[in-house]
Amino acid sequence: MIEMVVHGITLDPVSQMPIVVLKAKDNEETILPIWIGAFEANGIAMKLQEVEPPRPMTYDLMKTIITSMGGTVDRVVINDLRDSTYYAEIYIVQGNNTLVIDSRPSDAINLALRFGAPIFVEEEVLEKSEVPKPEEDEEKKQLREWLENIKPDDFEIGGERS
Repeated sequence: MIEMVVHGITLDPVSQMPIVVLKAKDNEETILPIWIGAFEANGIAMKLQEVEPPRPMTYDLMKTIITSMGGTVDRVVINDLRDSTYYAEIYIVQGNNTLVIDSRPSDAINLALRFGAPIFVEEEVLEKSEVPKPEEDEEKKQLREWLENIKPDDFEIGGERS
């Protein structure tokens, strides 16, 4: 498994769908873009920008529930890629018990950010993903360069600069 960090949220220039961009903690060249929904992207962006909503949002509520039950999110793992869909697991520790909950990566990432938990990606998932490699054609090289060079100022949600 490779530990990843959230590099940011951006929009796909073609589909205008949000993308969460993960980069390997110890290797800036290893990136994993995951297309996600607008609401999930908004939750990630708000947490990255340390925006405190006036009322708890869904992921803040989930954190409160888990915490009030004596649990904490230990880690999340993006563990599979099937038919262009990523799968994840949330590891919740409650006393001596560890619960492993099936999840969409966007939900798992949102919770990991709120708990300060690490995000891991199975190496097999990175191998199966279609992240362009430097030796591939020019169009894929340009996509990889764009993903590697996005800056926080480039991140947009809902048409507004975040």
